[in-house]
Amino acid sequence: MAEFYTPADVQRIMKVSEQKAYRIIRDLNAEMKQEGYMVIQGKVNRNKFNERFIYQGKSAM
Repeated sequence: MAEFYTPADVQRIMKVSEQKAYRIIRDLNAEMKQEGYMVIQGKVNRNKFNERFIYQGKSAM
């Protein structure tokens, strides 16, 4: 499984528009930058996405 989700992945998982998928990615990447991580524009870390939207939490990873 890929380490990063693309906008198409986010669209499929969340059932949202492409625009909304990009907004989700931007918001999550902004959070990660604040936490001191490097980010890749247009992609989101799979673990961060799952933590915030699938509600698995850090202890489940």
